[in-house]
Formats: sequence, structure tokens, C-alpha cells
Amino acid sequence: MTKENVIELLDNKSKNEIIAEINKTENPEMLHLIADNYNWDNGFEIPNSIIDNKYCDLGAALMLFFDADGYSVLENKKELENTDLKDWVAFIAKLLEKISSDEFTMKHIKYVPPLSKVQIFKMEKYTSIDRIFIDGTDGE
Repeated sequence: MTKENVIELLDNKSKNEIIAEINKTENPEMLHLIADNYNWDNGFEIPNSIIDNKYCDLGAALMLFFDADGYSVLENKKELENTDLKDWVAFIAKLLEKISSDEFTMKHIKYVPPLSKVQIFKMEKYTSIDRIFIDGTDGE
């Protein structure tokens, strides 16, 4: 599936049709393309279906984590107590756990977290997080 096909899917199909397509795919690159082109104004159902797909690559999972502002949780775990953003908290907490416990076995897609040198310094100095959130993934 090409980027144009993914954009057409996201723009012209219902949420249920998109989720059905995600659930049946065995292509990590397609899942990555969907994640990369997803409009976050449409909620967390589609990103959840991506990370629940056993073919989801760690690179796509990390991209979703940072695109959903997971960095704020790495910086301050108390963000997970935000009761005003229940869907966001549930998504980030689930994704953080899945990444930290190495549940994404496919690791072929390269992803470098969009962190500044200052953010990297703060995380290395003041937090004890998995290096994957700083270094990202190798791959293509």
C-alpha cells in the first residue's frame, strides 16, 4: 500500500473501516504509514488498533508515543494522573508499558525521537527511563 492509498483510506473511510483494515494487515510499513498520517483530532481508537496489531513495529510505536506528547510523561510521571484527559492517559500509559516491556518484537523501521539536546540531557540526568526513548530504533 502506498502513502497515497493510506491517505485515501484515512480521508475517505469510516473509523470502523480503517480499524478493520488495520486489524487484518500484516504489513508493519503500512501500519507505520497510517500512524504517520493519522489526524489526532479523531481520537485514540485508530492509534490503539495500530499498537494492538502484532505486526506493529517498535519504530511506529515510538512515533505514536512522541506524536501523542508522550515526552511530557517522560518528563513528569504525574501527567498520568490528569483526570481531564482520560483517553490520552490510558493510551500513553498502555504504550509506555508496551514499549518498556519490549512487547514490540518487530524492529525494522528506524525512528529517532524528536528530542533537543537539552531534553536528552534532562532525561539522562534526572530520570531513569529506558534508553529506547532517547536513542530510538535502528532500521530502515
